[in-house]
Amino acid sequence: MIFNEKNAQHVINTLATSIKKVFDGAFEAAPSQWSNVAMEVPSNGSSNTYAWIEKFPKLRKWLGDKVVNQLKGHAYTIVNDDFEATVEIDRNDIEDDNLGIYKPQAQMAGESSKQWADDLVFAALTGGFDEECYDGKTFYATNHEVGEGKTKKLVSNRLNVPLKIDTLAEVKASYGTARTMLRSVKDNEGRPLNLTPSVLVVPFALEDTANALMTVDRLEDGKPNPYKGTAKVLAVGWLKTDSEWHLLDASKAVKPIIFQPRKKPVFVQQTDTSSDAVFMRKKFKFGAEARGAAGYGLWQMAVGSTGA
Repeated sequence: MIFNEKNAQHVINTLATSIKKVFDGAFEAAPSQWSNVAMEVPSNGSSNTYAWIEKFPKLRKWLGDKVVNQLKGHAYTIVNDDFEATVEIDRNDIEDDNLGIYKPQAQMAGESSKQWADDLVFAALTGGFDEECYDGKTFYATNHEVGEGKTKKLVSNRLNVPLKIDTLAEVKASYGTARTMLRSVKDNEGRPLNLTPSVLVVPFALEDTANALMTVDRLEDGKPNPYKGTAKVLAVGWLKTDSEWHLLDASKAVKPIIFQPRKKPVFVQQTDTSSDAVFMRKKFKFGAEARGAAGYGLWQMAVGSTGA
């Protein structure tokens, strides 16, 4: 390809348009699963502070003056981080029409950008055994405090049992226990939150087990499967271990995980032929930038087991 001072900027602009088209196509085609377990809360600054309330107001019979719930919040802050993916193209490859080698890189950058939210959300979910949520406890903990004073109780949303389905007893001890824990959660005044376990998140190693639990009529011991169809199975590759599993209520507007985008992935380029990068190193740059974070919503809406 003729690449000289007169046509250089036109050639590189055309190349940028082509690469962006490849990037956009890969972005649109890439699968994404984060919205199954997280809610999106846009950010307009360097961080968001969430004063998650401990009370869940419900309608009561109106007698006399209204009762105003005193909302007691916790300061929980999620700080935004910067992310990037960059492809560097050598000027010699443009001159030699050797650009085919960069198409896969542009495609991978597009796919990575689409799954950026998945990276953040599922990293938060699998980190729930170690990372703190709004009440100062780890997201999955055995000692979350509900209520105050004499009515205060310690509530657990953490298990250490494997997901097994060979016998009804094994299922009840694992999935059944988690399901009961989630459905039994109450607010500070002892009222049920009426949570509905809706998503079972597992690593690929447990995908067949989880799918069988949700589809078979009878278990290996011949007994009826009482849990058939009670949750959607979501097998993901972001979990840290091959034994952990998570049961969530993701059916409501508020979800257990927060996806906090400050700037969603955008295509960027450095294509000025007079730039130092081009003059000194013969390099043009294309890529994506994003800014955001993920964190924890309400621990009450999730039960996690290490599977140990």
